[in-house]
Amino acid sequence: MIKNWFKNVGPGTLIAAAFIGPGTVTLCTLAGVNFGFNLLWAMLLSIIATIVLQEMAARLGIISQKGLSEVIREEIKIPFFKQFITFLILAAVVVGNASYEAGNISGGILGLETIFGKSILNIGSVSFNLMSFLIGFIAFVLLYIGNYKFLEKALITLVLIMSTSFLVTAIVTKPNLIEVFKGMFIPKFPEKSLLTIIGLIGTTVVPYNLFLHASLVKERWHKKEDLSSARKDTIISIILGGLVSMAIIISAAAIQVKGISNAADLAKGLAPLYGEFAKYFLALGLFAAGITSAITAPLAAAYVAKGCLGWKVGLKSKKFRFVWITILFLGVLFSSIGIKPIEIIKFAQVANGMLLPVIAGILLWIMNKKAVLGKFVNSKTQNVLGFVILAITFFLGAKGILKVFNFI
Repeated sequence: MIKNWFKNVGPGTLIAAAFIGPGTVTLCTLAGVNFGFNLLWAMLLSIIATIVLQEMAARLGIISQKGLSEVIREEIKIPFFKQFITFLILAAVVVGNASYEAGNISGGILGLETIFGKSILNIGSVSFNLMSFLIGFIAFVLLYIGNYKFLEKALITLVLIMSTSFLVTAIVTKPNLIEVFKGMFIPKFPEKSLLTIIGLIGTTVVPYNLFLHASLVKERWHKKEDLSSARKDTIISIILGGLVSMAIIISAAAIQVKGISNAADLAKGLAPLYGEFAKYFLALGLFAAGITSAITAPLAAAYVAKGCLGWKVGLKSKKFRFVWITILFLGVLFSSIGIKPIEIIKFAQVANGMLLPVIAGILLWIMNKKAVLGKFVNSKTQNVLGFVILAITFFLGAKGILKVFNFI
């Protein structure tokens, strides 16, 4: 059974790799440090919402054998609306992933620096972090090979390293299991926790993953009969990803030290209590989280550009490679010299805030079109769950935009 699952595992694991980036790791760390186990229920809710939406994206990819952005281009007939949606998708995913890529690489750097210390090269008045180039080089090689199966295996290996690292760290802290289950199944809203709750959901239900998943499944599966394998892959992988996020919250809840702002601080804080190996496990997990996101973000952007612009090209084409190389290059450059392109990030956050509810709504609409999916359209239960999630994504999107403009 386990051997059979490993044979079928694939795109779902890459989606888990994409949503467990340094941002998620940092937010889960802060949730655990500040609120203990009390916000585990928010992560459980996020997992359910992610499974529902990603299953729809995977089903669409297998049945239509097209990416989500390609289907949107074909199904939206009103020219102005089509152009607006295309611009929004490109802005949120391509520009967004370019601006967030530095954060993905920086997260991987934090993990390496926790183990090996800093490695800085000074040229004149400019300082370069050499770890950025190392992570960028690894990501470049894996993406440039352009073989989907090879890329999938490499990312699955990194996800397993990440999962093992964070889960072992959580076990080492010997949490009170009764309190953990209470935190998972009894919703609580501690004082000043609302933004953290929204953040936990927002970093798990990620719009670019819907595009990435629909594109990846058609690289892996080509027949309607494969739908069952894809569904199992999606459910198991996202539950695993959710457990990893919960493990980070649980690990952070064990620390009674203030002044922790990221997982690297958490790694150092765990060392005196649980031994040096706890620090190394957590640092290794942070490195794997950073590098998997540093690979999946440019890949998603390239798939989105391909679909939105109507390119009929493969992973090894010059156009496809140009997109992900540009995003990876900008990420390495900004992370190595410590620049944060604030205005671009703000623009991307606004675009993502608008995109999440819009794409969730369009996805629901497409999943009910028999012309696209035939008998594989949504069931009533899937539609009810979808509309509940749509309401949540609308709330998240509005909050994201308001936060950018400092209204909350």
